[in-house]
Amino acid sequence: MASSAPNNNNNNLPLKPIPGSYGLPFLGPLHDRHDYFYKQGRDEFFATRIQKYNSTVIRTNMPPGPFIAHDPKVIALLDAASFPILFDNSKVDKRDVLDGTFMPSTAFTGGYRTCAFQDTTEPEHSLLKSFFLHILSSKHNIFLPLFRSLLTDHFNNMEESLAGKSKEASYNTSIGAVAFTFIFRLLTDKDPNTTVIGSEGPKLVETWLGAQLAPLATLGLPKIFNYVEDVLIRTVPFPAWAVKGSYNKLYEGVSTAGTAVLDEAEKLGIKRDEACHNLVFMLGFNAFGGLSNQFPILIKWIGLAGEGLHKQLADEIRTVVRDEGGVVSLAALDKMTLTKSVVYEVLRIEPAVPYQYAKAREDLVVQSHDAAYEIKKGEMIFGYQPFATKDPKIFENPEEFVGHRFIGDGERLLRNVFWSNGREVDEPTADNKQCPAKNLVVLLCRVYLVEFFLRYDTFAFDWKPLVLGPTVTIKSLTKCSNF
Repeated sequence: MASSAPNNNNNNLPLKPIPGSYGLPFLGPLHDRHDYFYKQGRDEFFATRIQKYNSTVIRTNMPPGPFIAHDPKVIALLDAASFPILFDNSKVDKRDVLDGTFMPSTAFTGGYRTCAFQDTTEPEHSLLKSFFLHILSSKHNIFLPLFRSLLTDHFNNMEESLAGKSKEASYNTSIGAVAFTFIFRLLTDKDPNTTVIGSEGPKLVETWLGAQLAPLATLGLPKIFNYVEDVLIRTVPFPAWAVKGSYNKLYEGVSTAGTAVLDEAEKLGIKRDEACHNLVFMLGFNAFGGLSNQFPILIKWIGLAGEGLHKQLADEIRTVVRDEGGVVSLAALDKMTLTKSVVYEVLRIEPAVPYQYAKAREDLVVQSHDAAYEIKKGEMIFGYQPFATKDPKIFENPEEFVGHRFIGDGERLLRNVFWSNGREVDEPTADNKQCPAKNLVVLLCRVYLVEFFLRYDTFAFDWKPLVLGPTVTIKSLTKCSNF
């Protein structure tokens, strides 16, 4: 199912200059931006440049460009061999590059540079990351019961919508409410409905995130509006005061409900205000922003795979749960090898966060499969993850969704699954930039499939791309027939 893993220490590779062009000042970035968003789209943007320069390491500009980003020039890594340099904290600096070539104002986060924007060499990074890991570790016993209880409401909600006048259910809306409530309760032990946030959590986060990430997105409007959209959202950043009301509600909700976790932060030496702003960022940007995109991606690919895979998943899940006496436990989940493999395949074929950025900490050499390239200290390195995780020199039939790809001997390919800002075989620590909830995300996706196929045999759906992820509409749910 794959070729051998890439060799990142092959000293016999020829040293070549990095091909590509930044174009004329100002005009070059505008030209690349138009290609990226409107003329080609992001996959074709990179594919045409790989073909043009016969290289998977190239120079190009990345959005948003003028006037929001003062320097849009990047060195793009577009294969599985070169991409992992972005995880080597001894060679790259992750300071203020979370969103790429620009950084939203800290006014969006109470004046603080939150942990996600800090480099591993900054003392506050280790302290804050340790705090996040401590929270997750202390709550591991409630992951399964809390999530499963919220999924019951989710499925009931979708069934009610399907029985209504529209005969369809908005998957994103329903799962978004689950994701927000789950994360909020995990952090604070309180329901957001008991706070000033109420049921508005997802909308508050989306408003706050939208103002920060607008320069990186397109709404997919008719071509006649392309230039209007480009000027409106990529000339001047949205001001933080425009979404201050939304952010203040989120902050107040976490501050009042999360007294216990904020007390823990103070014991660790973190200022209470700083801890709260970091928790809001983790809740909204990292966790909700990730999960509310990840679940639609999951259901999209499961749906596209068809009823054959649905039956295989249902058979495996129901057999294991039946053998475990009807209990859905961690031990039961570990026996579901196809379910686990399917989740990894979703994470491989469409990573929820497709971009990684870093600056070279020193002069260094990066290797693709075919050549080596010198990168100078301070140059911006960009990795386009979908090309790395669909590298045809690593994965057989890389554009095809193969549910059993990571079963048995296929597990060795997990070192080339990078969705979490690290290899799937690695673990998040206080000293790296890997997602602290990496294992939790995988667990929640597996639990979601278990709960889904304990209830339903198959489903019908529609989907369309919108901004940074798919929008999914459920058209029908076929109730479980043999469990």
